[in-house]
Amino acid sequence: MKRVFKVLLWLFVLLAFVAAGTGGVLWYVWSSNLPYIGSLKEYNPPIITEIYSADGEVIGRLWDEKRIVVPLERIPRHLIQAFIAAEDARFFEHEGVDIPGIVRAFVKNLKAGRIEQGGSTITQQVTKSLLLKNPKKTYRRKFREAILSLQIEKNFSKEQILYLYLNQIYLGHGAYGVEAAARTYFNKGVSELNVAESALLAGLPQAPSRYSLINHFDRAKARQRYVLSRMREEGFITEAQEEEALRTEVRVSSPEGNPFEKAPYFTEFVRRYLVQKYGRDSVYRGGLKVYTTLDLKMQRAAQDALRKGLQELDKREGYRGPIKYLLSQEIEAYKAEALERYEKNPPKEGDIVEGLVEKVDDERKEVIITIGDALGVLPLSGMKWARRPDPEVPYYRVALKKPSEALEPGDVVLVRLKGKGTPPFNWVLSLEQEPEVEGALFCMEASTGRVRAMVGGKDFKKSQFNRAIQAKRQPGSAFKPVIYAAAIDWGMNPSSIIVDAPYISTMKPEEELWRPKNYAEKFYGPTLLRTGLIKSRNVITVKILKKIGIDYVIRYARRMGVEADLSEDLSLALGSSGISLSELTKTYAVFANGGMIVEPIFINKIEDRDGRVIEENQPVLGDAISRETAFVMTDLLRAAIQEGTGWRVKALKRPAAGKTGTTNDLRDAWFMGYTPSLVTGVWVGYDDRKPMGKGETGSRAASPIWLHFMREVLKDKPVEDFSAPEGVVFAKIDSKTGLLASPYSEKTVFQAFKQGEEPKEYTPRPKTAKTGHFSQFDMDFSQ
Repeated sequence: MKRVFKVLLWLFVLLAFVAAGTGGVLWYVWSSNLPYIGSLKEYNPPIITEIYSADGEVIGRLWDEKRIVVPLERIPRHLIQAFIAAEDARFFEHEGVDIPGIVRAFVKNLKAGRIEQGGSTITQQVTKSLLLKNPKKTYRRKFREAILSLQIEKNFSKEQILYLYLNQIYLGHGAYGVEAAARTYFNKGVSELNVAESALLAGLPQAPSRYSLINHFDRAKARQRYVLSRMREEGFITEAQEEEALRTEVRVSSPEGNPFEKAPYFTEFVRRYLVQKYGRDSVYRGGLKVYTTLDLKMQRAAQDALRKGLQELDKREGYRGPIKYLLSQEIEAYKAEALERYEKNPPKEGDIVEGLVEKVDDERKEVIITIGDALGVLPLSGMKWARRPDPEVPYYRVALKKPSEALEPGDVVLVRLKGKGTPPFNWVLSLEQEPEVEGALFCMEASTGRVRAMVGGKDFKKSQFNRAIQAKRQPGSAFKPVIYAAAIDWGMNPSSIIVDAPYISTMKPEEELWRPKNYAEKFYGPTLLRTGLIKSRNVITVKILKKIGIDYVIRYARRMGVEADLSEDLSLALGSSGISLSELTKTYAVFANGGMIVEPIFINKIEDRDGRVIEENQPVLGDAISRETAFVMTDLLRAAIQEGTGWRVKALKRPAAGKTGTTNDLRDAWFMGYTPSLVTGVWVGYDDRKPMGKGETGSRAASPIWLHFMREVLKDKPVEDFSAPEGVVFAKIDSKTGLLASPYSEKTVFQAFKQGEEPKEYTPRPKTAKTGHFSQFDMDFSQ
């Protein structure tokens, strides 16, 4: 018996040594190369970079992890208690590892034959998220997790651990941390949450997708009941408070709309700049605060103006037909899909939606259209723009006399819900179509260069190409003011006379003869320089360019901020060289800004995650042309609106200056204009450079967009006028001779001149109908 006892004793000792050795080996192997917990003291998780408009509204958020770090003091006590009750009731008692919890999980895992339950404490969850990022569940990982958790508890207070946990944890729908989750689900900051909302958030860590407040609210509500009961059991709330929280109506906000959509082309331009300068990690993980120059009210006005202008132009281009035509066997499926679509997002008055043509009634001159389960009536008056082409006259369209000339049953079309209908109709409709033509608008402050609005196209979702910045299009006559300004500084003046007569030239020796012509294909004889610009006469501009020199004009354009490649031939006079809208707007700002050039500014300042300013931009101005020349040009461009091609802009009813631009075959239409404070450019055209319809000049296609935008942004602003600098005088001149007005003048105008360059002679009595008095620049440049 004694012998057996000795054997058992030695066997026990041996087993103890083996167990100790095995444990030591496992300890060494499993605990080797543990992450350094000191890194938690420098907790800098990826957080959101936010881009703000000038009025403080968020217009863009960039992130790898949607997180906003908040101090523990800003987190409500009841929210902390809700997470503790749901996730780790013994948090303030254990030292990082809850042994009873681990035993329970171990037994359950043994029974299941696999790891099903972790039994992790809040400290262990911090360890997993920040130090052990491999999600694979193994006993070695659990062992390392326990060791690290014990170390964390020895080096960090419970409050510090809660701070890490509540800012790090993933809570579904891309939200990391309680602040981002509060904004995502309740559209409020975490400090504003009530007990009911806090309990809903505390129920998410176990399975954020399964208990999603947005997709599975019933499950989330059941989980909330569990969290509230645990809070009551732990003494955090009373039974009455639990019942009150259960009765509290919780409004879960819809998934937040992307603020990027408020000004997508502008925000994308800023995003690209940030990534290029600071690198992707700093932008998407660094929590920058980017304060831009964008005025959201002006941006909305710009988007509305461009959309309205393109829709009007597109309708003038004619009806292209239905979106698609349905065969009889396809109609039922389409109706079912449309019904489901409009049940989820019911259309409202003013919306443009898809509809199915059910019946075309020529006798009543109306079309019956279904929109989901609603019925709409489209009267002939609501589709008259859909004129049909005249087979005998090119570019001419014949007005519709009956609806069947444009629509037939089975057509799927776009319609606008214009207003409520009378039974049996739910809506009165008008026919619409998605414009194919594109456009852009760029607006900046004249004196500072701060960009207040930028629209790079009609739909950013369909095309991210920024036509305000990236497109290089021919400006046509919109480039002429640069040439005329150069001419004034060369020695000409508004009264100089140039003969508007046929001109033949070879731009280059190897090229064929070139015959520039005016838009109206007429010649007007002796013409004032001011009239040449106001009426946008091509031949006069070509002759001026030839007189003052192409190289001189190119150097002058560079001074005014033109960086684009410029044609080194006489076609430069007609705006043949491609230039971006933003660049030409900067050039026009020289006139508005008294001869000073200013660089466009998109960003006022950038702060890092700690609030330190890492970039700040102030206006950068430089001398480009004289104040006198700038004002004389402004006076001429005001006349271009009052007397010339920019006549539509007179409806602004406040001082403004500007110039239209139209290229050959109507491929591009521009209007560049300014008031004393704002410079705005508009471009319209097709991406594939195909011609627009007959008559779609800068005056007709672009200036209405400019007018609509400027009228909206200036409607509550005081009227400003351009102030003349010293060195400028006004003279009342004869609009035909350019001399001082006399009793013999038929038409007179007040014109600004550089001091000393104003005419000194009066218009004489005409000798014959063909006799007149010409200034020193009365010369024929046609040779």
